[in-house]
Amino acid sequence: MFSYKWIVGLILIASTAYSPAAQAKKRPDSFASPDAAFLALRDAARSDDAEGARAIAAQLGNYDVPSYIDYYQLKPRIREASESEVRDFLTRYQGTAIADRLRNDWLLSLAYRRNWALFDEIYPQFVVNDDLQLKCYALMSKALKDQNVVPEARALLLSPKDYGQPCTDLLGVMLKKSQYRESDIWAQIRLAGEGGATPAARRLGLLIDVPENKLAQAIDLPALAVAKGVGNGRQAHEIYLVALGRFAKISHTLAAVALHRAEPKLSEAEQAIGWAQIALQASISLQPQASDYWRKAGKAPLSYDGQQWKVRMALREGDWPQVKGTIEAMPAQLRQDPAWNYWLARALKEEGKPDSQAAAQALLRPLSKQWNFYGQLALEELGQKITIPAAAQPVTAAEMTSIANNPGFRRALKFFAMQLRYEGLREWNWELRKMSEREHLAAAELARQNNILDRMVNTSDRTRIEVDFTQRFPAPHNDIMSPATQTLGLDKAWVYGLIRQESRFIQSAQSGVGASGLMQIMPATARYVAKKIGMQDFDKSQVNDINTNIVLGTNYLKMVLASLEGSQAMATAAYNAGPGRPHLWRSRLPHAVEGAIFVESIPFTETRGYVKNVLSNATYYAAMFDKKPQSLKARLGTVGPKGWTAPLDVPLPDKN
Repeated sequence: MFSYKWIVGLILIASTAYSPAAQAKKRPDSFASPDAAFLALRDAARSDDAEGARAIAAQLGNYDVPSYIDYYQLKPRIREASESEVRDFLTRYQGTAIADRLRNDWLLSLAYRRNWALFDEIYPQFVVNDDLQLKCYALMSKALKDQNVVPEARALLLSPKDYGQPCTDLLGVMLKKSQYRESDIWAQIRLAGEGGATPAARRLGLLIDVPENKLAQAIDLPALAVAKGVGNGRQAHEIYLVALGRFAKISHTLAAVALHRAEPKLSEAEQAIGWAQIALQASISLQPQASDYWRKAGKAPLSYDGQQWKVRMALREGDWPQVKGTIEAMPAQLRQDPAWNYWLARALKEEGKPDSQAAAQALLRPLSKQWNFYGQLALEELGQKITIPAAAQPVTAAEMTSIANNPGFRRALKFFAMQLRYEGLREWNWELRKMSEREHLAAAELARQNNILDRMVNTSDRTRIEVDFTQRFPAPHNDIMSPATQTLGLDKAWVYGLIRQESRFIQSAQSGVGASGLMQIMPATARYVAKKIGMQDFDKSQVNDINTNIVLGTNYLKMVLASLEGSQAMATAAYNAGPGRPHLWRSRLPHAVEGAIFVESIPFTETRGYVKNVLSNATYYAAMFDKKPQSLKARLGTVGPKGWTAPLDVPLPDKN
């Protein structure tokens, strides 16, 4: 028999042997290659193992990317490092992506220690400025100096689940400085409730002395909280409204009954907030009663989600005055979205007045110059069709040489070759931000030459005047795609449009839920389709094979399309969200609507954006392939209400 102590000893020895520090103490020749040592250094830094990082770095004296060697040594010690040491790094690597990354790390450390003087000096130098926590710290520093940050805070603080402690602390400072009131904090708590962000709601509640357990119950056990009824006092009423909004996700009907009963105890303003909470959840589930709930909500303050869903339900109802009024009441930041510019223009056109027509044209003309879903729709509203613009002059050899010799792109290509996409993207995008359109085209061509097609597409997408649609809309593997789509009678442009959105042509693409390859096929779907089409000896390892992936993906797409009467709008939604959901979504339509309205009111944010992008892509591909003008509106078609049906004998599995 082995003793317990002996087993524990073995475990301790094993854990020590495989710790980052132990790995760092390997002999210089113990790593398979310098790249392997670099990856170990990166892992040590990510584990905040400063000693291990230093030991590995000593073995990489002549490595290709010395700035990252230095960064990975400094990063684990950022809170203890001296100001001079950090400034020395920033000076040595001034103007590089990794210097800005360290600046981000340092700023977080400075703010954590409340070193506002140094923070205020360094923050304006942070170029990327994409860290929400730092933005909250920056506003906090201003608020502590009695500067008014209310407009900036209202535009920034839209998603409590993303806040973290810095943004909660900002709200606390604003409350103490009388820049926010208790009602503003309650609005934030309701916003947290909308997103089910219980931890964020608890933190926010502490700012105004709300017991954590009561907010947790309101969000996590709303039926119980609502059943208790409305208590006495402001706090009890607000908690009830949070619970009511959550309960509406379970049953808008029961939530409405509960609110009717509670109305005598609530003020008119509180009643309106309650109806707005119910209206939002009913809208997201596309319930026909949502419009009645919105009317009862009156002028209740709405979240960004609330304002957008109020418009979407008005679109489904064909209530153009409501569409117009709701969009015009949106804050400027939201109203600038191309979606609401387009739908406002449509609402103005529906009015039929000369002034309204002129206002609609004024909105549509600049929108039509955008290369996206709404730009295409706007172009058609102006009486034109979608075409491919004249290509820019080809990139010259001199332009290519300059781009190929760019140190940032060379680092990016090395990282992509090592499958370090995060680092590769950082370096690539950093260089793009200071380049001309001609240089963007050259960089896209460099990506093409290195078979990094996603970077080619994304880089070329940034140009506005000098455009090359062969970069933006590539069509690789046509020798496989053409026969596959022709055999099935599928629209090749649509399939390419879907691949461009799914994987950006990365053959080895793998999603967080396990979808694989160009067409991002789930294992269960691959097995199902392989069996249906009689593919013998199929093995899951084949999913990333280009030919197999295209064959399985196109066959699945054909099945989905057939189950939805040939509607590309619904079939595209089904490919992303599962084949059953579009049946449900259209069954709740009050009447037939244009495809664009169906797409605009898809409940899932990801699927809604996905369908817009795929069909916009497909329209451009069709213009390229057919060499004639195209109509996105025709591709979207009309979607009418039908009952829940399952046309296929065997239910299709969800793709995701």
